[in-house]
Amino acid sequence: MINQHSENLLNTQLENAPGEGYIFSWFDWFCLWYPPGWLILFNRHWQHYHTDLDGWNWLEYGLFLIPGGFYLAILIRWLRLGFRSPRTEVGEFDPKYQQAFRQEVLGPIVKYYFRGELQQVENLPQTGPLIVAMNHAGMCFPWDFLTLGYLLGETRGWVIQPVASPALFEHPWVIWWLPPKWSQVLGGVRAKLDDFEAAIAQGEIILYAPEGIRGPLKGWRRRYQIEKFDVSFIKLSDRYQISILPVVCIGSESLHPWAVNFQKLQRLVKLPFLPFSPLMLVLILFPSMGIWAMRTRLRYFIQPLELKELSNSNKGLTVVYRQAQQLREKLQIKINHCLKEI
Repeated sequence: MINQHSENLLNTQLENAPGEGYIFSWFDWFCLWYPPGWLILFNRHWQHYHTDLDGWNWLEYGLFLIPGGFYLAILIRWLRLGFRSPRTEVGEFDPKYQQAFRQEVLGPIVKYYFRGELQQVENLPQTGPLIVAMNHAGMCFPWDFLTLGYLLGETRGWVIQPVASPALFEHPWVIWWLPPKWSQVLGGVRAKLDDFEAAIAQGEIILYAPEGIRGPLKGWRRRYQIEKFDVSFIKLSDRYQISILPVVCIGSESLHPWAVNFQKLQRLVKLPFLPFSPLMLVLILFPSMGIWAMRTRLRYFIQPLELKELSNSNKGLTVVYRQAQQLREKLQIKINHCLKEI
């Protein structure tokens, strides 16, 4: 929940922003269909609503679009900032900016590029709080999460907070790619138990991957094979009496196809995963494509709600583990069934 101070600050920012909202120009449509330009979309939208003196400028944006130009853009920006990194202030979740980003940037991407759609919408409850548990894959920027958050927001008007890897908040590469506070302001919750529990305790609608980083880490060879579930979401669901809404995603494995994880180099650069595939040759020339993914069709199958009962709030570890694995088996069966029908 946003406090009164941050809400007043946001209203001031929106009043000072040019126009009433961000409208796609011809340049934005060009960036959408030219992969190195996706990072420009995110930053331009942020700068429309926020004052970002450390952000990218037009000269640097132009360099994004040519092979190797991103490296020169970082050098120019670093010199412009006085030989330092961009500021990394801590930001608060901003539901109004999340809504603006969802409608003005995610909308065109989801509709025209990832072609996201919800199936079995009759299983959606009318209100939260909820833990939305989904199989997570793709070994890329979490587009399967962002797309589902957009679709749930448009269908039910929900404010979604996704649980994300800490790298999306604080890794040095991300600090240069995305605006300061970007992940926090859009509602991201660090994938740490204390942060996860705090969001659950506030009764929010949380988007969570029970596989953790094991989902995208498994690579192309084990596509659509759900990895072992963590049990923390079952424990927190029981403790706070919050129901779990299982969701199956089909199409996410094709966000970065043919990829394998290079574990030694991944640990060296301290990333959650480091995919290697033929596409990585292009990424070396265009590092701004770090948030891009292959065009695919993302379909989400909403499963029946896993309701909580007050009498089951103090389950033993064995019972919790068994419940998590039973849910995993249900989702795997549904995935196998969906794949046969494609």
